[in-house]
Amino acid sequence: MATEQKARIGVTGLAVMGSNLARNLARHGFRVAVHNRSAAKTKTLVEQHGHEGDFVAAESLADFVDSLQTPRQVIIMVKAGGPTDAVIDELVELLEPGDMVVDGGNAHYADTRRREAALRERGLHFVGTGISGGEEGALNGPSIMPGGSPESYQHLGPVLEAISAKVDGQPCCTHVGPDGAGHFVKMVHNGIEYADMQLIAEAFDLLHKVAGLGAGEIAEVFRGWNSGDLESYLVEITAEVLGHVDEATGKPFVEVVADQAEQKGTGRWTVQEALELGVPVTGIAEAVFARSLSGHTEQRAAAQKVLPGPSSVSSVADRDAFVEDVRQALYASKVVAYAQGFDEIRAAADTYDWDIDLGAMATIWRGGCIIRARFLERIKDAYDTNKDLPSLLVDSYFADAVIKAQEAWRRVVVAAAAAGVPAPGFSSALSYYDALRSERLPAALIQGLRDFFGAHTYRRVDREGSFHTLWGEGRNEIDA
Repeated sequence: MATEQKARIGVTGLAVMGSNLARNLARHGFRVAVHNRSAAKTKTLVEQHGHEGDFVAAESLADFVDSLQTPRQVIIMVKAGGPTDAVIDELVELLEPGDMVVDGGNAHYADTRRREAALRERGLHFVGTGISGGEEGALNGPSIMPGGSPESYQHLGPVLEAISAKVDGQPCCTHVGPDGAGHFVKMVHNGIEYADMQLIAEAFDLLHKVAGLGAGEIAEVFRGWNSGDLESYLVEITAEVLGHVDEATGKPFVEVVADQAEQKGTGRWTVQEALELGVPVTGIAEAVFARSLSGHTEQRAAAQKVLPGPSSVSSVADRDAFVEDVRQALYASKVVAYAQGFDEIRAAADTYDWDIDLGAMATIWRGGCIIRARFLERIKDAYDTNKDLPSLLVDSYFADAVIKAQEAWRRVVVAAAAAGVPAPGFSSALSYYDALRSERLPAALIQGLRDFFGAHTYRRVDREGSFHTLWGEGRNEIDA
């Protein structure tokens, strides 16, 4: 095949995400090679969408590779884990030094680091790339988080930026950092998404069970919230889901859906990695555990038979005031969740020497992705002003926002407890706020206990060094 007839970029793996990404590339004027293990999917894509752009269909992986311009750029869109490794193993035998392999799936960043190191030894560029926005984003413009080498981004950047979402003319795509940085940031994005959805669900539950609002009424509340500080994709679609009526029963759709939230693992990874890094992401953790608890139906059924709630029914005297309190609590709790997520990204960047621009991450999350929200612009401004910001919560804008919300926030957590309505997201966010601002924490007692039973030592507030008390031998203090 003549060089001028070869494809600029290729996509292998043509399930919905891969097909939509290939179509997005073709719509933007790129000649796209397409391949799937099942040739029927390749044929279907070209037959149904060939009019959208220039596709080069290949039945074999060898033909697929041969159809690409050099240096070759291959996007893998297959299931994470073993299937991705299998495709890579087959692919690298056909590639040449300087070629680029892009993994656009939800891979674990540690796998990406391993793959990047292995392919680098062969002279190949491996680019772990987070792609957010679901099927619609893949087709119409996602938020894209590529890792890999700066050299690979010189070739891939113009292509990925062209197909990404745009906000104020800026592409929602930037080079995140080397090896696994892109997939790590995508993982944390998904963790924040877990927390965001949990907080929205708690807001709905409180408005329904405490304020007595129906699903349709709450849909209108969320529509109103979406025109203010809470403006976001998730708040927007919450109104749509709550306003939907089930055709079969005539009931609100949310009432006929089983209350068991599932998960694919990225939220759990976020919490696991935060534990390894020593970063408290309590809001994300509570969201993950809330999903897990929702699935323990046998335990819940048993508990419902023997564990009572409050002896008196809790209600609110002023529903409008309570709705406003919940709005403020939701906003403040969301700020905490985002702050914790950005803390985790910073910790990983420090650990792995990734030098991630946190302001740039907020920029590329403003469009295309699931957690896109108005206040990401404020997050960008905060990190642009001070890239070494200790916490998003100490930025003047966000500090002022949570301070103004804290009384409403506290009223909501009290109301939830009084009514027996679980609100782990709101509660943990408020506890984090209070712990962060506390001059003294009870951790001093914990260190005393650790020293008592395990001689783990402690530090003092009045002089330097580590110390141990001889608890069983006269309780004298010694230098450790």
